[in-house]
Amino acid sequence: MPHLSRRALLAAPAVLALSSLPAAAAGPIGQTRSLRGSGKLVHDGRQSPLSVGMVLNEGDTVRIGAGAIAALFLHTETLIHMGPETQVTLARYLAEAGGTITIGGALVFDRPEAAPKVDLTFQSAFGEIGVRGTRFFFGPSKGKVAVFVDRGRVTVSNAGVSRTLRGGDGVDLARGQPPSEVSQWKAPRIEAAFALVGLKR
Repeated sequence: MPHLSRRALLAAPAVLALSSLPAAAAGPIGQTRSLRGSGKLVHDGRQSPLSVGMVLNEGDTVRIGAGAIAALFLHTETLIHMGPETQVTLARYLAEAGGTITIGGALVFDRPEAAPKVDLTFQSAFGEIGVRGTRFFFGPSKGKVAVFVDRGRVTVSNAGVSRTLRGGDGVDLARGQPPSEVSQWKAPRIEAAFALVGLKR
Protein backbone atom coordinates (compact mmCIF):
# COMPACT_ATOMS: atom_id res chain seq x y z
CA MET A 1 0.00 0.00 0.00
CA PRO A 2 1.49 3.43 -0.92
CA HIS A 3 2.86 4.99 2.28
CA LEU A 4 1.56 8.53 1.81
CA SER A 5 -1.87 7.39 0.67
CA ARG A 6 -2.20 5.12 3.71
CA ARG A 7 -1.37 8.00 6.05
CA ALA A 8 -3.95 10.22 4.39
CA LEU A 9 -6.64 7.57 4.69
CA LEU A 10 -5.93 6.77 8.32
CA ALA A 11 -5.89 10.46 9.24
CA ALA A 12 -9.30 11.06 7.67
CA PRO A 13 -11.79 8.30 8.56
CA ALA A 14 -14.84 7.77 6.41
CA VAL A 15 -18.39 6.87 7.36
CA LEU A 16 -20.86 4.43 5.85
CA ALA A 17 -24.30 5.68 6.90
CA LEU A 18 -27.87 4.68 6.16
CA SER A 19 -30.65 7.16 6.69
CA SER A 20 -34.05 6.32 8.21
CA LEU A 21 -32.71 3.51 10.40
CA PRO A 22 -34.96 1.58 12.78
CA ALA A 23 -34.08 1.02 16.43
CA ALA A 24 -30.65 -0.27 17.40
CA ALA A 25 -29.87 -3.92 16.82
CA ALA A 26 -29.75 -6.30 19.75
CA GLY A 27 -27.11 -8.99 20.09
CA PRO A 28 -24.26 -9.93 17.74
CA ILE A 29 -24.27 -8.41 14.27
CA GLY A 30 -21.52 -10.49 12.68
CA GLN A 31 -18.19 -12.16 13.14
CA THR A 32 -14.61 -12.20 11.92
CA ARG A 33 -14.68 -14.42 8.84
CA SER A 34 -10.93 -14.58 8.18
CA LEU A 35 -7.67 -13.08 9.39
CA ARG A 36 -4.12 -13.23 8.10
CA GLY A 37 -1.68 -11.47 10.38
CA SER A 38 -2.56 -9.62 13.56
CA GLY A 39 -5.45 -7.43 14.58
CA LYS A 40 -7.29 -6.07 17.59
CA LEU A 41 -10.92 -5.96 18.63
CA VAL A 42 -12.06 -3.15 20.91
CA HIS A 43 -15.32 -3.96 22.73
CA ASP A 44 -16.73 -1.74 25.48
CA GLY A 45 -13.38 0.02 25.69
CA ARG A 46 -11.44 -3.21 26.20
CA GLN A 47 -8.92 -4.43 23.62
CA SER A 48 -8.40 -8.09 22.73
CA PRO A 49 -6.40 -9.91 20.04
CA LEU A 50 -8.57 -10.48 16.98
CA SER A 51 -9.27 -14.09 15.99
CA VAL A 52 -11.34 -15.92 13.39
CA GLY A 53 -14.91 -16.50 14.55
CA MET A 54 -14.83 -13.65 17.04
CA VAL A 55 -18.32 -12.21 17.52
CA LEU A 56 -18.91 -8.61 16.45
CA ASN A 57 -21.36 -6.27 18.16
CA GLU A 58 -22.53 -2.72 17.62
CA GLY A 59 -19.88 -0.26 18.73
CA ASP A 60 -16.98 -2.67 18.22
CA THR A 61 -13.81 -1.50 16.51
CA VAL A 62 -11.61 -3.82 14.46
CA ARG A 63 -8.02 -2.74 13.78
CA ILE A 64 -5.78 -4.63 11.37
CA GLY A 65 -2.02 -4.43 11.69
CA ALA A 66 0.67 -3.77 9.10
CA GLY A 67 0.83 -6.56 6.54
CA ALA A 68 -2.46 -8.06 7.74
CA ILE A 69 -5.78 -8.56 5.99
CA ALA A 70 -9.19 -9.58 7.35
CA ALA A 71 -12.78 -10.14 6.32
CA LEU A 72 -15.77 -9.26 8.47
CA PHE A 73 -19.12 -10.95 7.92
CA LEU A 74 -22.13 -8.83 8.85
CA HIS A 75 -25.46 -10.62 9.18
CA THR A 76 -26.81 -11.71 6.95
CA GLU A 77 -25.16 -11.22 3.56
CA THR A 78 -22.52 -8.49 3.74
CA LEU A 79 -18.74 -8.85 3.72
CA ILE A 80 -16.17 -6.15 4.42
CA HIS A 81 -12.68 -7.05 3.28
CA MET A 82 -10.02 -5.01 5.08
CA GLY A 83 -6.50 -4.19 3.95
CA PRO A 84 -3.40 -3.57 6.09
CA GLU A 85 -3.58 -0.87 8.77
CA THR A 86 -7.31 -0.47 8.26
CA GLN A 87 -9.81 0.31 11.01
CA VAL A 88 -13.54 -0.39 10.99
CA THR A 89 -15.93 0.73 13.73
CA LEU A 90 -19.38 -0.86 13.66
CA ALA A 91 -21.04 2.22 15.08
CA ARG A 92 -24.50 1.15 13.92
CA TYR A 93 -25.54 -1.81 11.81
CA LEU A 94 -28.84 -3.61 11.27
CA ALA A 95 -29.18 -6.75 9.18
CA GLU A 96 -30.95 -6.05 5.88
CA ALA A 97 -31.17 -2.35 6.74
CA GLY A 98 -27.60 -1.07 6.85
CA GLY A 99 -26.11 1.25 9.39
CA THR A 100 -23.15 3.43 10.21
CA ILE A 101 -19.61 2.12 9.86
CA THR A 102 -16.55 4.33 10.28
CA ILE A 103 -13.41 3.30 8.46
CA GLY A 104 -9.87 4.32 7.75
CA GLY A 105 -7.68 2.50 5.25
CA ALA A 106 -8.67 0.30 2.30
CA LEU A 107 -11.70 -1.94 1.94
CA VAL A 108 -13.95 -3.79 -0.43
CA PHE A 109 -17.63 -3.72 0.47
CA ASP A 110 -19.40 -6.76 -0.96
CA ARG A 111 -23.11 -7.53 -0.89
CA PRO A 112 -24.58 -10.11 -3.30
CA GLU A 113 -26.46 -8.72 -6.25
CA ALA A 114 -29.53 -10.83 -5.38
CA ALA A 115 -29.63 -9.68 -1.74
CA PRO A 116 -32.20 -7.10 -0.62
CA LYS A 117 -30.92 -3.62 -1.47
CA VAL A 118 -29.75 -1.27 1.29
CA ASP A 119 -29.30 2.44 0.65
CA LEU A 120 -25.97 3.52 2.13
CA THR A 121 -24.12 6.81 2.18
CA PHE A 122 -20.37 6.50 2.40
CA GLN A 123 -18.97 9.80 3.67
CA SER A 124 -15.31 10.72 3.79
CA ALA A 125 -12.98 13.70 3.73
CA PHE A 126 -12.73 13.02 0.00
CA GLY A 127 -16.44 13.12 -0.81
CA GLU A 128 -19.75 11.33 -0.39
CA ILE A 129 -20.51 7.95 -1.92
CA GLY A 130 -24.10 6.83 -2.34
CA VAL A 131 -24.27 3.03 -2.45
CA ARG A 132 -27.07 0.59 -3.15
CA GLY A 133 -26.28 -3.10 -2.57
CA THR A 134 -23.08 -3.54 -4.53
CA ARG A 135 -19.39 -4.43 -4.63
CA PHE A 136 -16.96 -1.56 -4.60
CA PHE A 137 -13.41 -0.65 -3.58
CA PHE A 138 -12.39 2.41 -1.57
CA GLY A 139 -8.77 3.13 -0.80
CA PRO A 140 -5.36 4.03 -2.19
CA SER A 141 -4.71 3.40 -5.86
CA LYS A 142 -1.81 4.70 -7.94
CA GLY A 143 -0.86 7.15 -5.19
CA LYS A 144 -4.37 8.59 -4.89
CA VAL A 145 -7.59 7.89 -2.99
CA ALA A 146 -10.02 6.21 -5.35
CA VAL A 147 -13.37 4.48 -5.71
CA PHE A 148 -13.93 1.61 -8.11
CA VAL A 149 -17.25 -0.16 -8.73
CA ASP A 150 -17.02 -3.82 -9.61
CA ARG A 151 -20.77 -4.44 -9.56
CA GLY A 152 -23.85 -2.24 -9.08
CA ARG A 153 -24.05 1.54 -9.07
CA VAL A 154 -22.43 4.20 -6.90
CA THR A 155 -22.72 8.00 -6.88
CA VAL A 156 -19.66 9.94 -5.75
CA SER A 157 -20.13 13.61 -4.82
CA ASN A 158 -17.81 16.38 -3.64
CA ALA A 159 -17.45 20.13 -4.12
CA GLY A 160 -20.91 20.35 -5.74
CA VAL A 161 -20.15 17.76 -8.43
CA SER A 162 -21.56 14.23 -8.64
CA ARG A 163 -20.35 11.31 -10.74
CA THR A 164 -22.30 8.10 -11.29
CA LEU A 165 -20.24 4.93 -11.50
CA ARG A 166 -21.33 1.56 -12.80
CA GLY A 167 -19.50 -1.73 -13.12
CA GLY A 168 -15.95 -1.14 -14.35
CA ASP A 169 -15.93 2.58 -13.54
CA GLY A 170 -13.60 4.42 -11.18
CA VAL A 171 -12.82 7.94 -9.98
CA ASP A 172 -9.97 9.57 -8.08
CA LEU A 173 -10.72 11.77 -5.07
CA ALA A 174 -8.97 14.71 -3.42
CA ARG A 175 -9.87 16.87 -0.45
CA GLY A 176 -12.07 19.79 -1.43
CA GLN A 177 -12.00 18.88 -5.10
CA PRO A 178 -14.67 17.42 -7.38
CA PRO A 179 -14.29 13.73 -8.19
CA SER A 180 -12.26 13.13 -11.32
CA GLU A 181 -14.01 12.29 -14.54
CA VAL A 182 -15.32 8.73 -14.59
CA SER A 183 -12.99 6.33 -16.35
CA GLN A 184 -12.95 2.63 -17.11
CA TRP A 185 -10.21 1.03 -15.05
CA LYS A 186 -7.88 -1.42 -16.75
CA ALA A 187 -7.20 -4.87 -15.39
CA PRO A 188 -3.80 -4.16 -13.76
CA ARG A 189 -5.18 -1.29 -11.66
CA ILE A 190 -8.25 -3.29 -10.61
CA GLU A 191 -6.15 -6.28 -9.66
CA ALA A 192 -3.77 -4.10 -7.61
CA ALA A 193 -6.66 -2.48 -5.74
CA PHE A 194 -8.35 -5.76 -4.84
CA ALA A 195 -5.02 -7.32 -3.89
CA LEU A 196 -4.75 -4.74 -1.09
CA VAL A 197 -7.50 -6.59 0.74
CA GLY A 198 -6.40 -10.07 -0.30
CA LEU A 199 -8.88 -10.57 -3.13
CA LYS A 200 -8.65 -11.62 -6.74
CA ARG A 201 -11.22 -10.01 -8.98
